[in-house]
This record gives sequence, structure tokens and C-alpha cells, in this order.
Amino acid sequence: MHRQQLEHIIRAAAGITGASEFVIVGSQSVLGQFPQAPDELLISIEADVFSLRDPADNDLIYGSIGEGSPFH
Repeated sequence: MHRQQLEHIIRAAAGITGASEFVIVGSQSVLGQFPQAPDELLISIEADVFSLRDPADNDLIYGSIGEGSPFH
């Protein structure tokens, strides 16, 4: 995954939830500090994204754009 793809996921999560801030955990979190990270760090096709605003946001994100969804 590249930074542009992560940004797309964040925009989608914002559109679904209305939240404006998200936490990225896991291997793709490196893209926050290093947008041009080496290819060896960009192998994963998944990003773990969640909102601190409301726990229900996380269910919306997973259900709408999570693994197994058409977005995925």
C-alpha cells in the first residue's frame, strides 16, 4: 500500500463516519511519518483504521470498507 491509497481509505472512513481524526495502527502506520517508505514496508494491502470519536464508528468502518466488503 502506498500513502495515496492510505489517504483514500481515510477519506472513505471520514465519509462513512463523519469523524475527522483517525488512528492508524499496524504496518501501514509507517506511512504517516514516512510517505515514501521503502517497498519492503508497503507489502500489506490492509490498513487498521479507527476513530476515537465514537466506538460505533469502528463498526461502521469495518462493515462498510473492511475485509470482505466491495471496497476491500
